[in-house]
Amino acid sequence: MEDMLRPVYQEQASNLNTLGILKVDKKYNTDTLTDTFDVILLSVVRTLEKPVIIKHYQYNEKKAALHIVEEEQLNEWLLLGSNRKIVEWIYEGEILFDRNEYFEKLRNELYEFPFYGRKIKMGIEFAKLIRRYLDGKTFFENGHYLDAYNHIVHSLHHLGRLSIIERGFHPELTVWNQVKKIEPEIFKLYEELVKSEETIEKRLELLFLASEFLINTRVSIGVAHLLEIIEGRPLWSIEEIISHPEVQYYGVDINILLEYLIDKSIIKTIEMNDENTRLQECFYTIKK
Repeated sequence: MEDMLRPVYQEQASNLNTLGILKVDKKYNTDTLTDTFDVILLSVVRTLEKPVIIKHYQYNEKKAALHIVEEEQLNEWLLLGSNRKIVEWIYEGEILFDRNEYFEKLRNELYEFPFYGRKIKMGIEFAKLIRRYLDGKTFFENGHYLDAYNHIVHSLHHLGRLSIIERGFHPELTVWNQVKKIEPEIFKLYEELVKSEETIEKRLELLFLASEFLINTRVSIGVAHLLEIIEGRPLWSIEEIISHPEVQYYGVDINILLEYLIDKSIIKTIEMNDENTRLQECFYTIKK
């Protein structure tokens, strides 16, 4: 298969736009890392007409996929954690082509995991955690236990990922194996949720209490990035906050995170008369 793929990656390597090419081989019969393909080729390029181009190939019942990814898209995946396989591809892949040591430098950055990059990722993860936790709590209080269960599982997942990032590691596909080693207390909560013989209502009741405690211990690290931005100016409208280039990464979760911070008396609302209506517009600032 490798011989058959050689012209594919040679064509990529001959393109001056290409920064580097990795090859990831399937290790197990049911390897989800490669999406069941026998080989994945990852080619990172400076610019592309669209962020990602994917091509599939087959030869003698062997399957291969070529992923051509624009550098900006790759950086966004790494920042947001929205494509978890990409980190393992970079860690595990064999470098076939490396213009100006692009992949070597990228691997070093991932291993070092600069603190500012961690700060943004922790902020995004904490916002997702708060949304899942609060939505789940609402479902629970209204007796919708299966929906509450779904949300608390996701909130524990975000809590686990947050604890991994806090320790300076990138969350892997097998995130619960990491959590078990790094934060056994969160892993124990997850086990209690899925393995306990208590009624689902009782399990959820205990989990929401325990989760609230663990969330409270991580508020300072979870909101550090957002507060750093808001401290830069005396007052912010919601439009100004969500338009900030780095806050845009939070997506729809920013609204519920702001409400959570107001409830915790970390941010306060300043009301100002709107010139065009009888309403008062809300502005936000750090509570001193």
